Amino acid sequence: MDATDPRIAAGLQAQAGLRRQALDDGAQRLGWKAGFGTRAAKEGFGISGPIVGFITDRNLLADGAECSLDGWTKPHMEPEVAVRLGRDVAPGATREEALDAVEAVAPAIELIDLTFAPTDLEAVLSGNVFHRHVVLGAFTPVGGDIALGGVRLDVEGPGETSERAVDPSGNLGDLAEVVRHLAGLLPAADDALRAGDVVITGSVIAAVPVAAGDHTTVSAPGMGSVSLTLT
Repeated sequence: MDATDPRIAAGLQAQAGLRRQALDDGAQRLGWKAGFGTRAAKEGFGISGPIVGFITDRNLLADGAECSLDGWTKPHMEPEVAVRLGRDVAPGATREEALDAVEAVAPAIELIDLTFAPTDLEAVLSGNVFHRHVVLGAFTPVGGDIALGGVRLDVEGPGETSERAVDPSGNLGDLAEVVRHLAGLLPAADDALRAGDVVITGSVIAAVPVAAGDHTTVSAPGMGSVSLTLT
């Protein structure tokens, strides 16, 4: 199981130290990010599911915000589906239990900075999986016409980046399985998926290189949109 992989165990312990330091410095817990959850990434690292990083309120940007890239190395944008948990998800939870824990969904944009080549899994985890910022749209409760498996994203990004009705499962697989998998990893980081946590589930398309002046809008039909401008 991935949680017993020595690279993951060591990387998550180092990451846990970063998280504790951030919280001790006054940051507020926001939740978690899934990363490297594509088939190619999993095969390349020899893992069965995505890896995990943490997110706090200090990395949260408002919808429509401007973000400076000064000092960044290789910034990338990732359009994602965010989920908010209405209950804890324990290690060993079933897919159905993970799905039932999702109370609301939203479009999201993550900014990452590839400060080194992502070939060393322990180093990637130790550095919190390149996470820099996240922008969250308004959350829509799951139920009625809104189901996690039915969420589709429209992406308008830099250059010729334009995608319509993107099915997240095409790049990431079943999003309930993503949540379930992260629940199994987090004990190695001395934590767990808790009620109220937000989880961004991974980029629904290949991460897009960005530069100052770029603008991105990610929309989920029936759920609203979220946008970001880079300076």
